[in-house]
Amino acid sequence: MSSETTRPIVISGPSGAGKSTFLKRLFAEYPDKFGFSVSHTTRSPRAGETNGVEYNFVTREEFMTGVERGEFIEHAEFSGNLYGTTVNAVKTVGEKGRICILDIDMQGVKLVKKTDLNPYYLSVQPPSIEQLEKRLRGRGTESEADVQGRLAAAQGELDYANEEGAYDETIVNDDLETSYAKFKAFINNVTA
Repeated sequence: MSSETTRPIVISGPSGAGKSTFLKRLFAEYPDKFGFSVSHTTRSPRAGETNGVEYNFVTREEFMTGVERGEFIEHAEFSGNLYGTTVNAVKTVGEKGRICILDIDMQGVKLVKKTDLNPYYLSVQPPSIEQLEKRLRGRGTESEADVQGRLAAAQGELDYANEEGAYDETIVNDDLETSYAKFKAFINNVTA
């Protein structure tokens, strides 16, 4: 990356912490400034999701072929599905003159730290595991096994976020408006 303003931003945190809500608002406010790195996944699309928008939905075979070719910056398996970010997805955003934002899990963060991307790291966390469980169940999109898997993964994410130096900033999403204001302030500060 050639200048400080082109450094990508990695956003991480448990499913249900509010990352997607924050990102939708940010992109609506700054439609020409940021670009979302669209991840690949082997999971089936949820209602309303479009291939190439929320995710690139691929088969396990297609995904593993990309891994073998070295096309992924990071990838991980969760609840029997593969998720990952390709080098091309990040480059595509930069080629459009936008700052790339990656929404990845803790395993992905650890892998990105081994690359030369040199992003800013931001963690979005729920106020508690109990609140997170309430949010996940409120979605009505996950099976009981998925909810339990996401809660187990969330504890690991919370523990990692509390490690010194893991992230440049951690925001606890306990109040949507206040938390989004902190999120936006961090993003604007590192991209000014």
